[in-house]
Amino acid sequence: MSTIEKALAKQKVTGKPETLDDVVPVNQNLPQQDEAITSQATHSLEIDKPSLEARGYLIDNGSRKSIKDEFRQIKRKLLNNAFGAASKTLNNSNLIMVSSSKPNEGKTFVSINLALSIALEQDKTVLLVDADVLRPSINRELGVGSASGLIEYLLGEEESISQIIYNTNIDKLKVIPAGEPHHLSNELLASDKMQALANELAARYPDRIVIFDCPPLIGVTETLVLANLMGQALLVVEESKTHIADIQQATEHLNDDIALGLVVNKAIKSHKDMYGYYGYGYGAKE
Repeated sequence: MSTIEKALAKQKVTGKPETLDDVVPVNQNLPQQDEAITSQATHSLEIDKPSLEARGYLIDNGSRKSIKDEFRQIKRKLLNNAFGAASKTLNNSNLIMVSSSKPNEGKTFVSINLALSIALEQDKTVLLVDADVLRPSINRELGVGSASGLIEYLLGEEESISQIIYNTNIDKLKVIPAGEPHHLSNELLASDKMQALANELAARYPDRIVIFDCPPLIGVTETLVLANLMGQALLVVEESKTHIADIQQATEHLNDDIALGLVVNKAIKSHKDMYGYYGYGYGAKE
């Protein structure tokens, strides 16, 4: 059994909601309105769809069937936990953090593709939040300019949540940018105002998934504070790079009640159309 397979095996717990025994490929190498907004133009972001597609992101134009299928299977478990029977056992079940043990393992790639995949649902909307406030990358990856966002709201410079929620030219996808860097960025993530924001986002729209692209779990203590506000977490690990010890260190202090999943990213191609794996556990961090 490979080290990654062992890591996935450790995440599975029988008898708990939404345990997944299969593996699903993830290939990174493939070429309703909010409350009244004062200015629609100011609160809209035009996503560069051609650029996203060229860099391997999931754009619904009939192409990239493989990556669409991969994220379809990942999101199905998350949606079942968010709105199915398991939601009764999870705190803020529709809030999902995406993180990694260390930087550069592909968490933003997974966050954006997961949001794009959920936006294809007929009866769900998705809000993508760039909570990696020290190294924000959502706006850059989406091909949009800088805009006020999470930092400005937590500092009190933007008074209403609606002022930092941006519509996009992708139906059912909204975005909260990280905002401008600040010397207290990480501390703001651990603030009472951040907790209140998370609770409001969880309760305001019952049909919405909120995805937080979070800082890595190792070396940023505030990420653990943020994790305690979430019902579900995806840990992105990089094939042949992320060590089992890093996975254990990243997850050992997570809340035992959080629904925890692993996405193995950038996997070496082992056979046709097989680039990575997705495993899902629930409260298993041994």
